[in-house]
Amino acid sequence: MGQPVISVASLGKRYHLSHQKQQGTLRDSLMDGTRGFFKKISGRSESINSGMEEFWALRDVSFEINQGDVVGIIGRNGAGKSTLLKVLSRITEPTAGRATIRGRIASLLEVGTGFHPELSGRENIFLNGAILGMSRVEIQRKFDEIVAFAEVERFLDTQVKHYSSGMYVRLAFAVAAHLEPEILILDEVLAVGDADFQRKCLRKMNDVTKKEGRTILFVSHQLTSIQQLCNRVILLKKGRITHDTDTVAGLAAYQAQSSAFVDAQPAVNLGPELTLESFEFSPLPVRVFADLNFVLQLSAQTDCRIHDLCLLLYNELGQRVAIADLRQAAQSYALGAGQTLSLHGLLQRISLVPGNYSVGFYLRTNTHMNDHHGLRSITVHAAENNQLMSYAAEHLGSVALEPKFEVTVQNGGEIITPIKHPESTA
Repeated sequence: MGQPVISVASLGKRYHLSHQKQQGTLRDSLMDGTRGFFKKISGRSESINSGMEEFWALRDVSFEINQGDVVGIIGRNGAGKSTLLKVLSRITEPTAGRATIRGRIASLLEVGTGFHPELSGRENIFLNGAILGMSRVEIQRKFDEIVAFAEVERFLDTQVKHYSSGMYVRLAFAVAAHLEPEILILDEVLAVGDADFQRKCLRKMNDVTKKEGRTILFVSHQLTSIQQLCNRVILLKKGRITHDTDTVAGLAAYQAQSSAFVDAQPAVNLGPELTLESFEFSPLPVRVFADLNFVLQLSAQTDCRIHDLCLLLYNELGQRVAIADLRQAAQSYALGAGQTLSLHGLLQRISLVPGNYSVGFYLRTNTHMNDHHGLRSITVHAAENNQLMSYAAEHLGSVALEPKFEVTVQNGGEIITPIKHPESTA
């Protein structure tokens, strides 16, 4: 297979965080400066940085990437994903270790990276091509294709500082993808574009990897895009690699990591009456047409009556795509102060397009009515037997999920009212 195009060995990046003391008097400032001067000339330099804290954004990171690999870099906010891409793009110098790049590299890390704001779109295309080592003839050969993809013909001779963020990203991606770098590095910046543009970018990235054998490193929180595009996932947590594996296993590990993080959070107050004590799903990830178990526990702070309770699922664009009614026919749930409502059940045959979903619920009591978003997240994978969905992936609409569940009301450890939900007649 030959040498890898990217080799990273024991990579680390350290920052010093300054913790500024509370503002004192002029006399305090002069005294602090004088003390610092004498500590420096006396060789006691370690005391000068007493207000500084070391923060390792990356620590002991090692991996290799071969030509043609499409690698998703995933992890929670602050995991070190963007720092890693900046080191690989030679924007940031590592503190420890080394990163060896073999081939021309094009990076699109954030809006504003790589373009000169005073130059026009046309001039920036040629500038970027020159930076990549291309001749003017090579750039001209790709020029019309870049402009057509970016859809900025009318503004081609306008300074890019006057572009909207969407126009900027369209042109920047078009340049990065069409000027034939061996390695393409992309951060979450594609989220700036609209849905049609994102789909076009994914198609283009598929083309440059499958047809042209180029390598892509891709950071995104849109797990559906990672699932569609990548053949490998590197999962970061607090600056270290926890998983370097195939996409399905990597996304499952990320889902488990995210669920553990959410489950570790304190109870969530849902208005003045109720507190969310537990909200869990298993097994995760779930496959299309499989059943998904759930547990939901609500504790009452005061006497209350729950009239409506529905699970709500949202896709990555924030659109509600599924609902599951957790009411008992026309009944409501009456709770006394200190009592807990527990629902144990399953959602039958999850008929959702594979992807990542945010889970919340709609709650209506005597005094409170609201949608509660982002309480949990679940990932849906394709069915094992490759069964096809009954609708296309881009189809939008709400699916009515069919739940089966048991309800109990508890006062401390004592069960007050066990109730079974009637079996479905469907």
